[in-house]
Amino acid sequence: MKKLREVEIPLANFFASGVLCLREKLGPILWQFPPNFGWKEDRFSDFFELLPRDTAAAAKLACRHNDKLKGGAWTKTDGNRPLRYAVEIRHPIFMVPEFFALLRRHNIAFVFADTAGKWPYAEDLTADFVYCRLHGAEELYVSGYSPAALDSSAARIRKWRQGKQPRDAKVVSDRTARAGNRHIYVYFDNDAKVHAPFNARSLAKQFQITPS
Repeated sequence: MKKLREVEIPLANFFASGVLCLREKLGPILWQFPPNFGWKEDRFSDFFELLPRDTAAAAKLACRHNDKLKGGAWTKTDGNRPLRYAVEIRHPIFMVPEFFALLRRHNIAFVFADTAGKWPYAEDLTADFVYCRLHGAEELYVSGYSPAALDSSAARIRKWRQGKQPRDAKVVSDRTARAGNRHIYVYFDNDAKVHAPFNARSLAKQFQITPS
């Protein structure tokens, strides 16, 4: 994405690539930034301003795609639905109140990414939903989560659903959050030894969710 410079056409290509075909199954869109990508407020502010906030705006933006898009373009939506975004960072320079304030202004979720201590972690509630990525308890992408660890995650999720923070929450900015219940999205990425589906099923059962 050219380090977020001149990204309007790449964004158009992204939204024209088939994203809108997901229709009602389209969930929050994750933007993940690598460890060598640093924080610059004006650059991120401009990027967030470009992001379409509903599928009608995304379809309009998709019409601006160029010929670098391969395999055809999809530039329409069957209905207008809100779009949500989440940001996962991997450089400690982001761990400043100004970054979290910017996320809150744009209602963009800061990803709670458990990376076995490899990359920065915080639990600041910055949007009207929560987005978690569990990459592994002790070893990135490899370790499974014990029943006790999953119980702890479930307890935190119950707090976050209410817009509250656990007492031991690690936060960078203000602990207070926008009032209201939140949708919670949890993704297990510890799939190197196939722990992910089993951990996901175990956590889902704590909320009486039957995995499909």
